[in-house]
Amino acid sequence: MTHNGSKILVEALKRQNVEYIFGYPGGAILPVLDAIYNETSFRFVLPRHEQAAGHAADGYARATGKVGVCLVTSGPGMTNLTTALATAYMDSAPIVALTGQVKTSLIGNDAFQEVDTTGITNAITKHNYLIERASDIPRVIAEAFYIALSGRPGPVVIDLPVDIMSAHAKYDYDKSPEMELPGYHPEKTLSDEDVETVMRSIHSSQRPLFYVGGGVVSANAGEILTAVARKLGVPVTTTLNGLGSFPSSDPLSLGMLGMHGTVYANTAVQECDLLISIGARFDDRVTGKLDEFAPKAEIIHIDIDPTSINKSVRVDYSVVCNARVFLEKLFEIAYEQDIRPWTQKLSEIKKSNPLWCQNNGVLKPQKILRAIEEVVNGNAIIVTDVGQHQMWAAQWIGYEKPRTFISSGGLGTMGFGLPAALGAQIGVPEKKVILITGDGSLQMNIQELQTCSSLGIPIKIFVMNNGYLGMVRQWQELFYEKRYSQTDLAASNPDFVRVGKAFGIKSEKIESSEGLVTKVRKLLMAEGPILADFRIEREENVFPMVPSGKPLSQMIGGLA
Repeated sequence: MTHNGSKILVEALKRQNVEYIFGYPGGAILPVLDAIYNETSFRFVLPRHEQAAGHAADGYARATGKVGVCLVTSGPGMTNLTTALATAYMDSAPIVALTGQVKTSLIGNDAFQEVDTTGITNAITKHNYLIERASDIPRVIAEAFYIALSGRPGPVVIDLPVDIMSAHAKYDYDKSPEMELPGYHPEKTLSDEDVETVMRSIHSSQRPLFYVGGGVVSANAGEILTAVARKLGVPVTTTLNGLGSFPSSDPLSLGMLGMHGTVYANTAVQECDLLISIGARFDDRVTGKLDEFAPKAEIIHIDIDPTSINKSVRVDYSVVCNARVFLEKLFEIAYEQDIRPWTQKLSEIKKSNPLWCQNNGVLKPQKILRAIEEVVNGNAIIVTDVGQHQMWAAQWIGYEKPRTFISSGGLGTMGFGLPAALGAQIGVPEKKVILITGDGSLQMNIQELQTCSSLGIPIKIFVMNNGYLGMVRQWQELFYEKRYSQTDLAASNPDFVRVGKAFGIKSEKIESSEGLVTKVRKLLMAEGPILADFRIEREENVFPMVPSGKPLSQMIGGLA
């Protein structure tokens, strides 16, 4: 049977069981929009900006573990999407982005709303395509979804020239397309020898430590990681995007390591004699000064991406493998280690160096986050923007399960939070989704309040409003003699309560810590989207903190 390219595209997306497309219209993508006009097998969600469409697809992907799909037009539509693609690429989020393009005869001629999509996105996608024939669409869609989700996940772009989407080709509803990926082999074979070598290192160590990242979450390996750590009795520290891969409440949990990691996590890294990294890439915010990172440890690195091995930190042994596959094999031969002096020492450090904040009666962000934790008790998805509030949310809320903490870790994208929370809530409607954002970050994609309002998406938006670009201000305080250049927003910020109400969202200002848990419970139990403007202490800092370029042992502000 013959169909035009747009109809073929829709049928190919249906084969991938697509549930939602987050997108924004434009001239070059009109044939596709027309093809989905009466489509009922999936739902089209209209954010108010192309960047937000990408972040919403990203949030959907991270919350569900499925591929998120977004659609934009050519030219500025595509360039607006690039920040979202780079965000997903850095954090290994599986996205398929459908981008409109001018007619094939005009490509390269600087036509109206034309850009070199494949050239622009080469460095920020796992793969990209330019469709040249309508008959290629079924194969390309199948390949794109497979590439996005397999191996180390990531975004894939499919550029759709408008004339190809109107051209006709045969499409066989009963035949699945054959993929042509001769050089792509994402799944690596794990040998028994590799697993046995790691187990021997664990057995011979006195102070072993697991350091795990977002790769454990991507591989759906949280449950088996927990089982392995408990069977061995080995403590666990996580990266920002690894939060939730190991239960925070477990006695073996040390929380997050790195620049704003806990005293006990960073101390454990510096004192361990064996560091086993699983699904983490030794980011600079984790390692601090490289030549003083884990100075006493043999380092073993397990990662699905071979390019991550030895990229930042030279390791003693590596295994290129899916995290879940490796952990399942390790569990089979694991047995409890007699490392009680090590775990007891770490337990004592945890007791003597807890997270803390001053209790001076002022509304503190840490107290707000602890109130959230008390109310939801692990039964929520926390999404954050980027800045101080992001670090406070990582530190002060416990995460018991994977995919309950969603944040822009690698790229650090302000404006990620609101559309990502929107996508997460759509993907997991039965869960409560809470956005922790700042007054600076919220304004980056504030137009998405309209998307939440018009669709009744019931996310709870908690604005940690200190009238500053808080994290930059903190650095200015500590390292630039309090010269707050261009970071004081107090005089120019809008009234967020009035803004929220203008978008049709119930909004409330909170300025006192009195009855905080009751206030938070009321906000979280309310129906529909909610915006809460918390007027927190203006110059509150995130501690502990490892200054840039310093070793993890040189934390400041970590002791009460």
